[in-house]
Amino acid sequence: MKFNSAIAAALLATGVIADDASKVDSTESSTSVAVEVPTFTPTTLKAPFLEQFTDDWEKRWKPSHAKKDTKGQEEEWAYVGEWSVEEPYKYKGMEGDKGLVVKNAAAHHAISAKFPKKIDPKGKTLVVQYEVKLQKGLDCGGAYLKLLRDTKSLHQDEFSNTTPYVIMFGPDKCGATNKVHFIINHKNPKTGEYEEKHLSAAPQASIQKTTELYTLVVRPNNTFTVKRGGDIVRDGSLFDQFAPAINPEKEIDDPNDKKPEDWVDEARIPDPEAKKPEDWDEDAPFEIVDEEATKPEDWLEDEPLTVPDPEAQKPEDWDDEEDGDWVPPTVPNPKCAEVSGCGPWSKPMKKNPDYKGKWTAPYIDNPAYKGVWAPRKIKNPNYYEDKHPANLEPIGAVGFELWTMQNDILFDNIYIGHSEEDAEKFAKETFFKKSPVEKALEDAEKPKTEDTPKSPSDLKFFDDPVLYIKEKLDLFTTIAANDPIQAIKFVPEVPVAAGGLLAVIVALVGIFTMGGAAPEAVKKAATDAKEKAKDAKDKTAEAVATGAENVKAEVSKRTTRQQS
Repeated sequence: MKFNSAIAAALLATGVIADDASKVDSTESSTSVAVEVPTFTPTTLKAPFLEQFTDDWEKRWKPSHAKKDTKGQEEEWAYVGEWSVEEPYKYKGMEGDKGLVVKNAAAHHAISAKFPKKIDPKGKTLVVQYEVKLQKGLDCGGAYLKLLRDTKSLHQDEFSNTTPYVIMFGPDKCGATNKVHFIINHKNPKTGEYEEKHLSAAPQASIQKTTELYTLVVRPNNTFTVKRGGDIVRDGSLFDQFAPAINPEKEIDDPNDKKPEDWVDEARIPDPEAKKPEDWDEDAPFEIVDEEATKPEDWLEDEPLTVPDPEAQKPEDWDDEEDGDWVPPTVPNPKCAEVSGCGPWSKPMKKNPDYKGKWTAPYIDNPAYKGVWAPRKIKNPNYYEDKHPANLEPIGAVGFELWTMQNDILFDNIYIGHSEEDAEKFAKETFFKKSPVEKALEDAEKPKTEDTPKSPSDLKFFDDPVLYIKEKLDLFTTIAANDPIQAIKFVPEVPVAAGGLLAVIVALVGIFTMGGAAPEAVKKAATDAKEKAKDAKDKTAEAVATGAENVKAEVSKRTTRQQS
């Protein structure tokens, strides 16, 4: 027993040293994130429009000075929001990589870039891809772009919410609304009027402070794909995924058809021939007194349900003249808790077997029923069939026309063209290089959660010194009973501690046998070993005492709670 105590003390010292070393390692690893940050290099890919916001970006992008069209509203809004091109300050995943940034919160922003040459999607695949970085998150606002219709009246200075567009695409969030818009401003081939066609059940936007990639593909076969972060989140046909539908119904309800006054649309009616049975008593109560019930033998009729609290005391500052006679508060009578009940006893109520309630006639099928009325169908005078909705109108510019409660939204790496392969290559050069770096930086900011030890080898000394020593000794002795060599391999802390203890003993023996002429090296080794053993012993005693005090305090708390 004494030997085990000595081993425990030595093991404590070993654990302190080992844990201190591991703490240094973990501290060093947590203060810096070993992530290689790539450097921005302009792409060599070509496309009808490709924007990386290099130093000449102002030659293409111009903010709007128009006023927002607010028909029916008294207030007049201007696009006063400012724009800037800068590197991100939140989770920068690429050195030297700049983007277009929304600078003002709670403001209207509008900016656009004209294409060198109009983009005509007719008969071609249209790919729209860009990055969004919500550096402050997004509570309410948009981060979508618009592909503006190529018209003679397209002027960047006058870009506003009424500027004709072909496609609106990108994230939008406010309150419960959270979606990735895909809206086609579709032209009615019959009337020439335009109508917004919204993607039904749009996918959710990714609200995060790392960069997200949004991709839209519209193909000549009238199919589409929406991607988020390179993954497909929605695809289908342009014909059946939009509301209102691309093509209207061939037939519609006749607006002049009215339901006849004598039309019967009640499928079931009360049976007119049914009569209430003569023995049906509508006045019979739902419950009656249980005449067969008897008072329980242990019922205490003379005992009140509540009694004055015997432990209550009149407050010292109570003044009978000003406050009146003091009356102690009442508590449930403890005698009543041990018996069936207290106070006057009366027979309980029971369900009345003769209760039937109010009589109503049973329902039968209505012989006059004609079915659910619906107006007759007529040919839709506005019907048309657009067999090629993917043949969108020519596009002359791209723009951001936004209102948002959060600033510092960053846009970057815009691709508008006809090649899905090139868009993917572009994403590999940009998004997929910076994204893992940003994720690593984000993870490094998250608070570290301590894992629960799954075995004695996972235990940390400073988590619980007593448990650490006990588990290590128990594991060592259990393995050593069958194979001492394996015990040393699996639990090296115990033999190391034992070796340290043996060194102390040898040093002490050397001192005593050699008298006062012990060499200085032996004296120093003995002194160091003695100090470590003393510290280890003190820490063990403190850990055990603290554990005992904690247990004692917990028992005291539980006893107090039970009494109260």
